[in-house]
Amino acid sequence: MTSDPTTLYRGGRVHSPTDPHATALLVSGGTVAWVGPEGDAPAADRVVDLDSALLTPAFVDAHMHVTDTGLTATGLDLSTTRSATDVLEAVAGAAQRLPTDAVLLGHGWDESTWPDPDRNPPDAAALERAAGGRRVYLSQASIHSALCSPALLATVAPDTPGYDPSGWVRREAHRAAREVAFASISTSQRAQVQRTALRHAASLGIAAVHECGGPGTSSEDDFTAVLALSGDALPEVYGYWGEPMGAERARQLGALGAGGDLYADGALGSQTAHLRETYADRADHRGYGYLTSEQVRDHLLDCHDHGVQGGFHAIGDAALAAVLDGFAAAAAKLGPERLRAARHRIEHAELIDRNMIARVVEYGVIASMQPAFDRLWGGESQMYAARLGRQRALEANPFGAMHAVGAALAFGSDSPVTPLDPWGSVRAAACHHNPAYRMGVRSAFAAHTRGGWRAVGQDTHGVLTPGAPATFAVWHTPAGLDGTLPVLMAADPAEHGPQDPTPLPTCRRTVLRGRTIYDQQQEPDR
Repeated sequence: MTSDPTTLYRGGRVHSPTDPHATALLVSGGTVAWVGPEGDAPAADRVVDLDSALLTPAFVDAHMHVTDTGLTATGLDLSTTRSATDVLEAVAGAAQRLPTDAVLLGHGWDESTWPDPDRNPPDAAALERAAGGRRVYLSQASIHSALCSPALLATVAPDTPGYDPSGWVRREAHRAAREVAFASISTSQRAQVQRTALRHAASLGIAAVHECGGPGTSSEDDFTAVLALSGDALPEVYGYWGEPMGAERARQLGALGAGGDLYADGALGSQTAHLRETYADRADHRGYGYLTSEQVRDHLLDCHDHGVQGGFHAIGDAALAAVLDGFAAAAAKLGPERLRAARHRIEHAELIDRNMIARVVEYGVIASMQPAFDRLWGGESQMYAARLGRQRALEANPFGAMHAVGAALAFGSDSPVTPLDPWGSVRAAACHHNPAYRMGVRSAFAAHTRGGWRAVGQDTHGVLTPGAPATFAVWHTPAGLDGTLPVLMAADPAEHGPQDPTPLPTCRRTVLRGRTIYDQQQEPDR
C-alpha cells in the first residue's frame, strides 16, 4: 500500500496561526501536514517554489449566481453604460451576432449612475428596434427588475404585480419575464457559462461558492446543473434553494439549505426593498414586503423538521424587522439554543440597525453580506443617497459595528450584481464610506474565508494548520505585505476609502483540498 504523494510549498510567506513566520507548508492527502520555516521542512515527493509569493487560505464567495455570472462574462455586459443611448447601441451591436429567433440577454445597467436628467432607460419599442425585432431581456444591476422588449413583455399578464407597459418590469412581472428569457438558454450553453464562471472564480483565489437559487431566480435544472460541477477541477459549490416552506424540496435538489434567495423583499436599486420610511426619490413608496413574520417562523420550523439551514434575502429595514420577528417566534417554540445551533442565515442585511444586530447575535444568525455594495453605491452621492437620503445611506451595511459585537459574517459578491473581487471586498469592508463602520483587514479577510466555510458547517476549513484541509491560494502582492497579509490601503490615511489606489494582489495558484484548480502557468489537475 502506497501513501499519498506529498507536496512542499516553500520560499514564500504563509498565513497561518501555527507559525507567524512560516515560509513553507507541506500537503499530504488533501490536508495540511506541516507548517513552519523552510529550513525545518520535512522531505516531500514534490516541491513547489513560491518565489517569494504569499500563501493564504482561499476565499469563499458566500453569495453567487453562477449562471448569471457566466452569461455576463460571455454576453452583453451593460455595467459601463451611462445613458439610454449607450444601452441601445450595445443592444444593436450584440443583436447582429444572434439569430433572429434568439433572446438577447444582458445585465448590469444602473440608471442611478447616469447623469441627470437623462436617467430614463429605453422603452420596450426602442429595444425592439435596436435588436432588429429580437426578444430582449436586460436585468438591472440588482437583478430585481429588467427591461423587456414587446415580444417578451407579451408573455406577462398586464395585471401581474410589477407590470409596466414601458417594458421596465419589477416584482412578480419581472420573475415571469425572467423565467421565459432564461428558458431560451440551451443545456450546452448553460454548461459552458457555468464552467466559465467557476473557472473565473478559481482564478481569483476562490475555492468555494454558495449558489443561491430558487423560484424567480433560477430553475431547478439550472440549480442542480451548477451543483453537479462542484469540485470537478473547479471550486466547490454549496447550494441554497429559496422557496417558502421548501425544506424538503431543497434537500431533494441537493441544497444545503432552504434559503439564499428566499425573498422577504426586493432591492434598493429597483425600489423594491421594503423600508420603514419612504424612499427619498419616490414619494409615498416604501417598497414591498413578500413575507410576514408568521411565514418566516413557519419556514424556520419546517427547516428544523427537515434538518436543513434556513435563510432569507432581506435588505430593507422593514423586511429585516419582519424576518427577525419570525426568528423570535421560532425561538419561542424551539428554544434559543436549538435556533442558534442551526446557523440560519440572512442575505444582504443592508439596512440593519443596532437593535436588529443584537437580535442577529442572540439567534446565532449568519449575516451573508457584500462589502462591494457600499463601495459601489454607498456614501453621500451614489445610489443609496438617491434612494434613501444622505443619513440613511451612511448607516447602510454596518460591517464593523456587526463584527464588534460578535455577529457572524460571511462575505461574498452577489455576482453578477457586483463582480467577483475578493481582495476588493476585503478592502471595501476596511474602507467603508462611513468610518464608524469600517473593520480591520484581518477581520474582513476572515469573514471572506473562514466565515464562508463556517456558514456551510465546515468549521475546520479556512485556516492553515496541521490536519486542516489544504485549501489555499498563492498571491503576487505588488504593494507588499503587512505581516502575513497583503497591503491593501495607501500609507496615507487620507487616501483610505472606496477609491484607494493601492494595487490589489493577483492570484498565481488556487488549491482545493490539495488539488490545483487554477494555475497561471498550467491547466488544473484532473
